[in-house]
Amino acid sequence: MAWRDMRKKLRHTLADMLEIPGEVALDLPKIVLVGNVQVFIENHRGIVEYTGERVRVTVSYGEVSVRGRELVIRNILPDEICVEGRIEGLDFH
Repeated sequence: MAWRDMRKKLRHTLADMLEIPGEVALDLPKIVLVGNVQVFIENHRGIVEYTGERVRVTVSYGEVSVRGRELVIRNILPDEICVEGRIEGLDFH
């Protein structure tokens, strides 16, 4: 087992033991989808692409892509992004 895998397993075990939410202990993004009109992405690392049809956001393990129509970034904070529009899908890369 590689050092990275052992470290990840240890963090996961500690988070479970201490009942710490995974997005905090494991630095995972927290994604909240409100119907198909709004998505909140917490713990992001920045925007890679922004068009009316696609918003790509860097997260700790890769990238999250929001697909849709008439997409707009409603709010950008250091750790949270809100995207609104007609959301057709989310992709994880």
